[in-house]
Amino acid sequence: MTAELVRGQNHPLPHSRLEIRVTAGAPVLACATLGDDRGTVLGVEWIAHPGSPTLPGIEVSRQAAAGLRFHVDLEAVPDRAHLVHVLLALPEGVGGPSRFGTTAAPFAAVTATDGTEIASFTITGLEAESAVVALELYRRQGAWKVRAVGQGYAGGLAELFGDQGLPGAREFAAGIQEAVARHMASAIQAPRNSAADGARVRSDRSATATQPGQTAGCAGGAGTTSGAGATPHQLPGTPGQQPAGPADGQGQQPAAASHGGTAGGRVNYTHPRRQTTAPPTPPPAAPAAQPGQAPRPVAGDATGWSMEERLYNQVWGMFEDLARATAAYRSAVDFAESRMDQELDRALSDPRSRIGGTGDAAREVARAKRDQLTDQAREALDRDLGQLAAESEVVEPALPPSYARWDNPVWHAYRVPMDNPMALRLGDLHLPERTDLRIPMLVRLPLERGLWIDSGRSGSEAALMLDEGQLRRLAMDNAVGHAARLLAAYPPGEFTVHVIDAAGSAALSLAPLVAAGVLNQPPASGAAGVSAVLAKLTQRVDLVQMAIRGRAADSLPPDLDTGEQLLIVNDFPHGFDDRAVTQLRYLADEGPAVGVHLMMVADREDASAYGPVLDPLWRSLLRITPVADDHLADPWVGHAWTFEPLTMPPGSQILRQVLDQVAEARRAWRR
Repeated sequence: MTAELVRGQNHPLPHSRLEIRVTAGAPVLACATLGDDRGTVLGVEWIAHPGSPTLPGIEVSRQAAAGLRFHVDLEAVPDRAHLVHVLLALPEGVGGPSRFGTTAAPFAAVTATDGTEIASFTITGLEAESAVVALELYRRQGAWKVRAVGQGYAGGLAELFGDQGLPGAREFAAGIQEAVARHMASAIQAPRNSAADGARVRSDRSATATQPGQTAGCAGGAGTTSGAGATPHQLPGTPGQQPAGPADGQGQQPAAASHGGTAGGRVNYTHPRRQTTAPPTPPPAAPAAQPGQAPRPVAGDATGWSMEERLYNQVWGMFEDLARATAAYRSAVDFAESRMDQELDRALSDPRSRIGGTGDAAREVARAKRDQLTDQAREALDRDLGQLAAESEVVEPALPPSYARWDNPVWHAYRVPMDNPMALRLGDLHLPERTDLRIPMLVRLPLERGLWIDSGRSGSEAALMLDEGQLRRLAMDNAVGHAARLLAAYPPGEFTVHVIDAAGSAALSLAPLVAAGVLNQPPASGAAGVSAVLAKLTQRVDLVQMAIRGRAADSLPPDLDTGEQLLIVNDFPHGFDDRAVTQLRYLADEGPAVGVHLMMVADREDASAYGPVLDPLWRSLLRITPVADDHLADPWVGHAWTFEPLTMPPGSQILRQVLDQVAEARRAWRR
């Protein structure tokens, strides 16, 4: 989840290779400085600027623009440098604004190279300043962090460089500004103010966002996760801010595209995180709707830079729309009931009105108004649900395998992928207002938290109707289905599944995985098997963590499996001693960050003998169920969503066919 920083706040950097993307309300020039352990810049050779845009591990944009990119490789930063400062300044002598107080607040986002946003900072509170230290990357105990600085300088770059201890700061800053001014005067034409330009500015942003070389940011909310056991889990949140689009040939974004406007037009001062312009490769246009009808839905009409990403965002948009439409309906019904009660209280407060037909008439009027309001709310809800149902009918057949149900025809055309997946479907979600409208429950990959498939009978009514053996078998079948989908979604060699079945009770459920040969080792059983698997995965977590902290990835053992790892634990805590429980908790806490994920099939009541010692373990996992259960809550309005697990169509051989393809691809990869 993206960390939205405020001035002075810091955040760890999980990656060494980064991009820092900046948008501003006017063209700005980019600089970066390296500082020693006291923050001093020892010379001009420690400064990257448009005239000399590269330093070891740092590259800045070569010209001033309202959209900039900094490319950072922290592993290549010299050992003498302890600080990297990201600087922004307004160009002088080009007729632009002379202080940040007259422009939109600059916005900086730190992202991984795949576009995943790590942290962001909106630099507010600037007035007379014309240069600012936006961000600071610094070493702390062998790791790198980012701090939101936002320190502005009214004296511009000269004052900023002087504050960092650079000798000859004023002359050096003047040279940078002169070079930038010459370049801008020769390369940028004066904006035109014709009526046609004004029309283009007022046109829809999507009409201009897809021109070659242009890009724009898009934003989304981010939900939170919490709770386990008896309290409802909050659903994983909507997508965080999406990766910015392709850069131009200079490694930066054109100014007009960064604000959704057109070249030569006015600047759009919309906050960068609120922009939702169309992706560079838009989906097919929807057929024109008849007058008075809602537009016909199209699969993939959300923002995103690939069809997979657009479908992911569209699914979460449908989820939010359903949540909010239902919340509006329920609020309207509550209001109608409350209004009826108030009107009845007023009408019947006089004892004389309770005699004869006066009271009955007041009740009829109040109930009629209540029914009218309720019917209006239901009509609006049905309209919204109908539109969502039509969108679902279009979206569902277009989903890729990792998003699709097992009965989707896309599985019959399955081919082993070459790229890692973006998300995985765990099941479906619906609300009681319309149970046939199912929204896919998608979680981003790699998993940020493990999964707990609850095999207990203390949950929903559906679970109480099954005996203990049936429920445990369904839970393990569900785990095998998720493992198969993960194996099918990743390229060969990028995902490995380990199984602990201490009592050997899940042999029937595990048969598809074992028969296909997609497991590197047979399911572990007995105390010795449990200990061996946990020791191996614990050692892998330790080695990868040390390699990351020591920036020594090349020193990892050559036989170490660097792909994502999934450990399935059946019937926990059977077969686990105190040491094994401690190792399992360690894997649940530390494993996801280094590619080791946990999927437990267990009844929490079975682990009650351990007391509260396992509470942190349960809270760290996302609880799902093998039968329908309304234990999930969304982070916006708190609806209790019913979770429906994915099931295999009766008599279907699709699981075997998919696993056979996965196994063949794995054998070919090993050769």
